[in-house]
Amino acid sequence: MNRSTRSRRPLAFFLGFLLVALVVAGGISYLASGDPDGLDSVALNGCQTVEVGGEEQLQGTCIAQNEASHPAESGPFAGYTVGGAEGTNGVAGVVGVLVTVVLAGGVFQLLRGRRRDG
Repeated sequence: MNRSTRSRRPLAFFLGFLLVALVVAGGISYLASGDPDGLDSVALNGCQTVEVGGEEQLQGTCIAQNEASHPAESGPFAGYTVGGAEGTNGVAGVVGVLVTVVLAGGVFQLLRGRRRDG
């Protein structure tokens, strides 16, 4: 196997992986359930949700009573949407994949450069 074929193989794998990740994040994510996941369900065990003064509150004893607001709760991608808009979870997923690839690629390049120097 010549050198150019070997150097194209990782690039082809990376591009294929990126394509699959973008399709899953941008397309298949619309099929995800909006119902609470297993962790949410377990955290609510032992509590009941009641409406008090127009707001939902938990009554009983459950892990979810210790829940606190997250600092990024009002951020642009909170709730896996873009700006809280309904039906934008695919766009948020694509942005998430791209940000992750850029950050991971940057870390990879930093570590790769150190190994060559040292």
